[in-house]
Order: sequence, then C-alpha cells, then structure tokens
Amino acid sequence: MMIMKTYKKIYNFFIGAVVACAIWSCDDDFLEKNPLDSLSSETFWQTEDHVVTGLAGVYATLTDNYLGYERVYFECLSDNAANALPNFEQRFLYEMTIGALSAVSGGALNNMFLQPYKAVTACNYFLANADNALEDPLLTENDLEVYKAEVRFVRALAYFDVVQLWGDAPLYKGFPDNLDEMVVPKSSSADIYQLIEDDLNFAIANLPDVPYSGHAVKGSAQGLLGRVLLTQEKWDEAANVLKEVIDGGKFQLADSYKDIFLKGGQANPSVNTEILFSTKYSMNNVHRVDPVPAGIYLELGQQYYLQPFADLADVYQMSNGDDPSSTSLPSENYQNRDPRLDMTIKLPNESWPNDVPIFSSSTGFVMEKYVDLDVMPLTSEDAFESDNDFVHLRYADILLMYAEAKNEANGPDASVYEAIDEVRGRTGVNMPEVDRGAFADQGSLREFIRNERRVELALEGLRYFDLKRWKIAQSELDGMPTTNGNIMVFKDHFYKLPFPQAELDSNPELVQNDGY
Repeated sequence: MMIMKTYKKIYNFFIGAVVACAIWSCDDDFLEKNPLDSLSSETFWQTEDHVVTGLAGVYATLTDNYLGYERVYFECLSDNAANALPNFEQRFLYEMTIGALSAVSGGALNNMFLQPYKAVTACNYFLANADNALEDPLLTENDLEVYKAEVRFVRALAYFDVVQLWGDAPLYKGFPDNLDEMVVPKSSSADIYQLIEDDLNFAIANLPDVPYSGHAVKGSAQGLLGRVLLTQEKWDEAANVLKEVIDGGKFQLADSYKDIFLKGGQANPSVNTEILFSTKYSMNNVHRVDPVPAGIYLELGQQYYLQPFADLADVYQMSNGDDPSSTSLPSENYQNRDPRLDMTIKLPNESWPNDVPIFSSSTGFVMEKYVDLDVMPLTSEDAFESDNDFVHLRYADILLMYAEAKNEANGPDASVYEAIDEVRGRTGVNMPEVDRGAFADQGSLREFIRNERRVELALEGLRYFDLKRWKIAQSELDGMPTTNGNIMVFKDHFYKLPFPQAELDSNPELVQNDGY
C-alpha cells in the first residue's frame, strides 16, 4: 500500500529532514548532538531546534512531484500544453490524456496520489509529537502554535489536491499507532473540505500577518482558503476572505511579470511582493537530483517536455484589447499581442539569444515562462541546476479569484472590474481596461474572467483544475487534437481520477471510483 509505505518510512523521512534543515537554517551542530542512528520520537522532539527541523521536513515534502516544480505538468492534462516528449519521472502522463487512464496507469498517476499523502503523513507526525518540545524553556506556547499553523497550512494544501483529484478519499486526521489504522474507507469530499477549512482557519488565526518570505503567513492561508471556497462555489465566503487579503496591503503586483518565475526576480522585493506562497529551492536544493538530475531548465528550456498548444497562444488579445480575429492591427506571427504572450511562450518566429535548440516542438511552441534566457545557451550543467521557486499562489490570482467570486455571487460591480483592470494594467503589461459596455452582464463577464485567468496564470498548473471546477473539462478537452496525430479523451468519469491499483490491493476498505 503506497500510503502504508510512507508511514513505514517516516523514520527515514525525518532523517532526510535533518538534511533539509540546512536549507531552513537549523542548528549547524544538530547532527553532532544527535547521530542519525539515535533519532526517534523519544529523542527527537525535545527542543525548539527539533521542532524547527521537523518543520523543515514538512516543507521538504513540497519539493517533489506535483507539490513542487513538476506541478507545471498538470498543464498537460488541459488545453494549454502537451507532454509531447516523455519525462521518465512523470511517465504515462501523455497516455492519460488520450484515454489510457486506469488504476494501472502508474507513473504520473501514482505520483499525484502519493505526494499529497506523503505531506499529510509528515504533517500528522509533526502534530502528534511537537507538544513534547514544550519542555524546552526556550519554546513558548505561542511560538509552537505558529509552527503548528504552518504545518496545518501544508496539510490543507495537500488534502486540497487529494479532494480535487479524487473526490471522496482516505482521510487521516492523525498519525496512526499501527498499520491497521491506515486501512480506512473513503471519507466524503465534504469531510475532507471541512478539515481543509478547519486547518486554514487555524492557520489564519495563528500565522503572522506579514509579507511572505519563505514560510506560510496569514495571507498564504487566506489566499488558499479563498481558492478552496471558490472551488466549492461558496462565492460570498470566498469573496470576503479574498477581499481581506486585498485590503490587508501586504501583497501587490510585481513590477515585472516575467521575473516572478525566475530566481533573480524572486529575490527582488519589487517582484516577490506578489508571492503569497511557493515551494522554495536553492543551489543546495535544486529541482531534482534523484533518480536522475533534472529541473525546469532541462525539461522546459532545453528538451521541450512540455509544449504549449496554439489553442493557448490564440486566446491572447491584441495589445489594444481587440480580438485577434477582428482587429485593425497587424497580427501575423502573433505580433501586437498582449505582452504576456511573449513572456510565457517562445513563439514560432522567435529566436532566443545564444540558443542552440536540441529538439523541435511538435506544437510549434515552447515554454518561456520559468526559463532564464540570460543563461542561454543551456549547458548540461546549467540545465541540471535550475532552482527557481515554484509559485503556488500569487496576488494576481487573488484579484482574479475575487473578481470571479463577486461576479458569480451578484454579477458585475465596480470592484470586479477594478480587480481585473489591476491585473491587466500591471507595469510592463499595460493592457486596456475591461470594456464595461461589452461585458456588462454576469455571463459575458464570466467568460472574460475565465479567459483572463487562462492568460495571466498560463502554464502555472491551474488550468486543469479550473476546467474541472467550471464543469467544462469534457466539453473543452474531449476530441481536441493533440500531438502524434492523436486526440484528447475526457470521459465524464475522468472528473475523478482512479485510485492506483497498489492502493486498492493493500486497502480492502478502499472502493475504486466509478467508471474504472
């Protein structure tokens, strides 16, 4: 059983957390004081340093698979991009898009299932043991509540993936005493969402109300709660919590759209002010070293594993706000488009400085978002050393979620238009304001907001989830041409993924989702 294996390996996982602790600035002499063969629940949770190390272990679960930089591969399950070249770590992802989706799909499907539960297990282990460290006089109860709030934020983030991908699913609220406690039936989506909301409300009440700098803060929890409520179509509640983020003044739009996704920009205060939460990487903790070295530069900038569709490029408006099909501006080869297009995708007629392409694109397009053109041409060493933080939540998304929630609740009002205009008016983008006359009713503005989300948040791992929560995934994806002469297949039961067969074999209480 995949979850059981995670439980069995929790000891080794927290040894790994000791290594991760160097990234999160833990005590340098911890290993000298606590040899690896001495770590246990009885010896590990005795001081605040131990708690901080355990917290580093929790955050470390966000560096792998679909909770880390590889979250971008969710775009390959949407109409934004194709997994045109195979990525061994996320193998069989392409096959999932053309109808080969089953309990034995393996590869990417297993990773989507395992990684959130790995994070949940780490969070539950932390929460079950951290109180023991209160014997340390240097650790206050208030500080411990902050640490717990960070962990509960991460647990909410992980369970949110589970419920969006599988619906009803196993729910573990605490760390089990034995393996038998891991054998449980599915809990309802409502129960999972309730735990997520409880965790996020606890985080909001206990996290510091400051800008984000690497650890979850109040705004991180508020933003994620807004997304959770929006997904459940709790429009008024979502709008209220998102408005609190907007009015709080701790976040604002970056002055450079492109730099939000590059390491240099992420270190710049005028850029990172937009980030509410991200998976953190560094040169000591690059994107991937196991089972083979890899990362965004290699996978997107050099070998083109993820290739955008023309269907995405075509939805970008002209720079004056016109529809490309009816504009007076010259429009051949995507000229005079919304500037975000050229900062997101390498266009068919575009050359990168010093670039020596190794592969060609089946779709005619290549990812540019996340790729630092200043390091071109990419050598093998450069390609293996990408360490951009992966942004999970940013202020532009807050504004667009607020606009969507308000419009769905009550139709257009001034605050809806203003939120969209703020995103479109970012420095360096400068797109025209929403035409109030052309988009005066709820329905037309809904479509405008959805397109704006697709453009602004393109290739950030959100489109697949947006299509599903809008209940249009089947109509948009089923029958869409993809690479290799195939078409995409999205059957009605694909709104929920199948549980991996290994999990079903080991958990007799778990019932497969309908249709598989």
